[in-house]
Amino acid sequence: MKSRRKFLDVIWIAVLAIAVGTILILLCGANPFEAYTMFFRGVFGNLNGFCEIFVKATPLILTGLGCAVAFRTGFFNIGAEGQFYVGAIAAAMVSLNLTQVPGSLRIFLSIVAGFFCGGIWALIAAYMKSKFGISEIIVTIMLNYIAINFLGIAVRTFLMDPAGSVPQSARIEREAAFSFLMPPTTLHGGILIAVAAVLLVWILMEKTKYGYEMKVVGMNKRGAACNGISVMKNIVLSAFLSGGLAGMAGVIEVLAVQRKLIEGISSDCGYTAVLIALIAGNRPWGVLAAAVAFAAMQVGANSMQRQLGIPSAIVSILVGFVVLLILGKKMFHMSLLKRKSKEV
Repeated sequence: MKSRRKFLDVIWIAVLAIAVGTILILLCGANPFEAYTMFFRGVFGNLNGFCEIFVKATPLILTGLGCAVAFRTGFFNIGAEGQFYVGAIAAAMVSLNLTQVPGSLRIFLSIVAGFFCGGIWALIAAYMKSKFGISEIIVTIMLNYIAINFLGIAVRTFLMDPAGSVPQSARIEREAAFSFLMPPTTLHGGILIAVAAVLLVWILMEKTKYGYEMKVVGMNKRGAACNGISVMKNIVLSAFLSGGLAGMAGVIEVLAVQRKLIEGISSDCGYTAVLIALIAGNRPWGVLAAAVAFAAMQVGANSMQRQLGIPSAIVSILVGFVVLLILGKKMFHMSLLKRKSKEV
């Protein structure tokens, strides 16, 4: 019955989202049939468009996964955007300065540096929460602005391309960047890292003692402490892992997509990750599915915009609408349970 109810929930949410999308298309003065035709043609019409889905999904998978890990432990990390930027800066510094190191080893060191720096950036909020009781939501949001503006300073000073006048770093050498899996498309090896991360996080959260303890802390901190589970240790672990995954997303964006450090490199990926995690119910495989679905919607919406002039911002509206439906559904079920408990 539980699985049947979840399936029905997915169906009615999808139907409502399609209905809202149709209304928005009509408000734009376009034919919904033509719009949806262009949408699916953009997604499945050619190999480049199809592969672009996984290029866009890769950073969303990693940042969404990071948010999901933190949320399940009760650490509300809204700082994936800043952690993404910190990881990107770390990757650029390693790739551009360790030129004497072989390319494959430089990629590995960049990933390690991005993961570590992103994790440390998230630990700042965890420390301030534990030491001073400051909300991690406020701290992580403020850290986002610091990281974004620090990148702006970096590409204008110590990481600026000495051969140019534009605020960006020098181009990263081909041997120190991710290779394309299916030339001439831009599909790169970062998608393999993202899927591997989903698998590893699923194993950690569902098959190990550490994952069990993190979930218990997220459900009831007092109950966890009474049963000998260290609340502080698990919050720190989840914060570091969450920030590290977001930092890895920044590394891949630098080494695989842009191949240089530029301002606005994330395209608000870190903020979208919060919605991805909420839609997925903070489950690793759900994050993978939600990220790919969101990326497909972006690719299809871009096709509609090019062909019919329909704003691609419709995707963001629909994603926000779906999140509201999911949260509303949870609140409705919680109110029913409270009402039943009072009656008993």
